[in-house]
Formats: sequence, C-alpha cells, structure tokens
Amino acid sequence: MTARIESVDAFPCANIAPLFILYVGCSMKLSMPRFDQAPVLVVGDVMLDRYWHGGTSRISPEAPVPVVKVEQIEDRPGGAANVALNIAALGAPASLVGVTGDDEAADSLTNSLRGAGVRALFQRIAHQPTIVKLRVMSRHQQLLRIDFEEPFATDALALSDQVDALLEGIKVLVLSDYGKGALKNHQVLIQAAKARGIPVLADPKGKDFSVYRGASLITPNLSEFEAIVGGCVDEHDLVSKGASLMADLDLGALLVTRGEHGMTLLRPGHPAMHLPARAREVFDVTGAGDTVISTLAAAIAAGEELPHAVALANLAASIVVGKLGTASISAPELRRAIQREEGSERGVLSLEQLLLAIDDARAHNESIVFTNGCFDILHAGHVTYLEQARAQGDRLIVAINDDASVSRLKGPGRPINSVDRRMAVLAGLGAVDWVISFSEGTPENLLAQVKPDVLVKGGDYSVDQVVGADIVNAYGGKVKVLGLVENSSTTAIVDKIRQTNDAAR
Repeated sequence: MTARIESVDAFPCANIAPLFILYVGCSMKLSMPRFDQAPVLVVGDVMLDRYWHGGTSRISPEAPVPVVKVEQIEDRPGGAANVALNIAALGAPASLVGVTGDDEAADSLTNSLRGAGVRALFQRIAHQPTIVKLRVMSRHQQLLRIDFEEPFATDALALSDQVDALLEGIKVLVLSDYGKGALKNHQVLIQAAKARGIPVLADPKGKDFSVYRGASLITPNLSEFEAIVGGCVDEHDLVSKGASLMADLDLGALLVTRGEHGMTLLRPGHPAMHLPARAREVFDVTGAGDTVISTLAAAIAAGEELPHAVALANLAASIVVGKLGTASISAPELRRAIQREEGSERGVLSLEQLLLAIDDARAHNESIVFTNGCFDILHAGHVTYLEQARAQGDRLIVAINDDASVSRLKGPGRPINSVDRRMAVLAGLGAVDWVISFSEGTPENLLAQVKPDVLVKGGDYSVDQVVGADIVNAYGGKVKVLGLVENSSTTAIVDKIRQTNDAAR
C-alpha cells in the first residue's frame, strides 16, 4: 500500500498524543472476502421505502404542481432492513431484529426480506403503523416524500432476549439506529455481544453517543460527528476530536463518512486513514450509509482486517450512489469493481485472479472459451484464429506454455520471446480477455480448475484428439476445432529468419 503520511503536531484539544493522517490512494490491494462464511445480525429501526412511479404531462388546475399518473408501485426495505438486505446481497447470511406495526407494510417487508434470504424477526405492535416513507417519482426524479411514522413503544426487554437468542454463531452485530424507537437498550446489546467476543458496529443517531460506549466501531457522517464534538476546521481538527471521542467512549474505532470528501478511519494507536471518494457520478445518496456499514460488517465477519473492510465499503458506496433510490450492491457488482481496481477485469492474471474473474463472468451469464498454445511469434494466423475462438462465447482465456515448457516442446533456441512478452502481446489483442501461463506440457490441470464452457483448438485433427477434450466433455462442456489459417506458422517464420541470417553470413 502506498500512501502519504502527514504529521499532526498541534491540536485544539489538549492531552492528545501526536497523530498522523494516512492518505490512502488506489493502491491498497483489494480482494473479495468469503461472504458466505460471514453471518451478521442487524438490530434496529426498520422501515418501508415505497415508491410511486409515473409520468407527468400537465400541471394541476387546482395548484401549480405537476400531476403524476401513477403507473407502478414499488416497495423496498429501508433503514435497518436495507442494511440486512445489503448484507444478504453480498452473499452473507443475514438476520434482522426490528419493530413494526401489525399491518400491510410489515407484511410487505417480511415478504421482501424472506425473498432475499434474510431471516427477519419483527416485534409487531398493534395500533401503531410500520414506518413508511412514500416517494412520488417521475422521470427518475423525486417530486415529493411523505412519511408515515410514530415513535414505537418497543418492549426493550423482549427485544434484548430475542437478540441474545440469535447471537450464537454470529460473527458481527450491527446496530442500525435511526432514532425511531426500536433501540432503547444499546448497552445491553453491546455488552451481550462483547461477552461472546462479537464485534459491534453502530450507525449512530442523535446527540448522545454515550449509548454506543464500548462499541467496536461507529460510523457517523460528518454532520452527525460534528453535532457531538463541534465543528471541525480541518482534517487535523477532525482527527484530534475523533481521538478524544474514542477515548471518552472506549470505542475500538471511528469511521467518519464525509460525502464527496471520502471517509476517515480513526483507531487508537494507529495513523488516521483517509480514503477519498471514488464515485464517478453521484445519482442518489439514499441508503449510502447503509451500504457502508453493511459492507463493513460482512467484510469483518468474513475475517478481513478493518482497513481492508473500510476500503471495500468505500468502493461499495461509490457504486450504490450511482443507483436510484434505496439500493443494494450485489456480490458480482462488488467483485467486478474489485477486478477493475486490481486490473484483473482484462489482461494477464494469476490463477487466483482468473478464477475470481470467471466467477464474476458466470454471475453475469457469460460463457467462457479457452484455448492454449505457445504463441511464440504472434502472426496474422494467430490473430484470425483468436478472433474466431472469441466468437464461440463471451470471454476468451488464452493459456500459454511457459519458457521451459516451450523449450521441451519446440527444442533448443525456443521460445524466441519470453513468456512475459508473449503474454503482454496477447493481452493487447481485442479478442483476448485473460491470459495465463502454465508450466506443464499440456493445460489439463488448468482446464480442470477453469472448467471452460468451450475448449477451442486450431488444427486438422478430430475433436477427440484435442488435449483436455475428455475433461471438458465430462462436465458437459463443448470442444471445437477451428481450421488453421494457411501459410501462417511460427516455425516457418523462425526458419525463414534463420535462412536469411545464414545467407547473409
């Protein structure tokens, strides 16, 4: 990881040791965590985000407002429910405890969450409405929001008992606090989790952060943070006041989200880490905070270190703000974004990178084509062949023999070009998605791991003579033989060069 470190020598707050700010660019190495092994429990304020979509073509004669002809009604889980939904969308086992009314909106929430794989347990309170935020939309613009809500008379003891019963096997507890009344006993929940060694992440609300005392991490936005500690004139001031807050509340860490200025992670005894905003285009910030804490929770539950988890959350937030409304990010979306960051969306890959790229491609219903060879001196025949191979599917993998393998196959003096150079040239072709090398005489071991949908070879032999055909046929893949381009041969090119050199002597 490359970064710039800046000393902080003086602070407005007294009795704070000198700190450092670590400015993290795009060089932190990112990888996809094992979210399937990361169970998370979310407790907090659930609500229903309801959207009325329709066209507008005239102004009301009764008032100077547009008339919306409602054509579609859409319900999405919001608040703590959206956090749980985000966690499930990443592929992590998600459970949710919250408070609702006993009404149609609660039924809609239950059905949506169940359909997404979230285990939802609601304390239903009769004669109180489920919190509903109704948005009237037209042409992808929000025209009006109407809130239906009353503070809940939550049975805090019953909710605590419910949470306590669910903590077994949980890797992270998330407190998603919107100040709506579901969370009345923060300390009981925090202490119950800490007693089991479970990290507690809290998305805080209100002007009293003492209720989150002892949490592993809290994630206020800048406005929420400044409401507690006072205005911050610069990053040094933010770091100083954040350090004081962590000390006062015995926090394990503090993540301040700062909109277009990115986010800053503070940890006792560590340099402050600042990650700049990554969003290319901000379309809608609704639910961005939910995305941050859900990605953090799932990544930590999967065993990732906090800086890596924060970097993933920052990347996830950059994706979700480009979507309309309360949205979630899926595992394939995050994986593809990671690949872009790591340069593995195309080009020369390691086996680990290739397998991740293949998983992502298949998540997008893309078929995988595989071919192999030495590709020592790239010529027109190779280019034509690779274009034909690429046409057999959506993604083309080219596996090439390493230098020692080529020497064994072609004899002394070969290869002419080293494996790195051969891979670089192939990676530059438009028809080629991924390039990888192998050391064996044949690519059979690689085929067994990659399991392409189509295995392609060029030549004048039958399909059953293709090396690896039995492997591909065994799992139901296809094997195709493409004709060779006439008068195109690396060996012939090499021979001609040698003859020319001999004649010149």
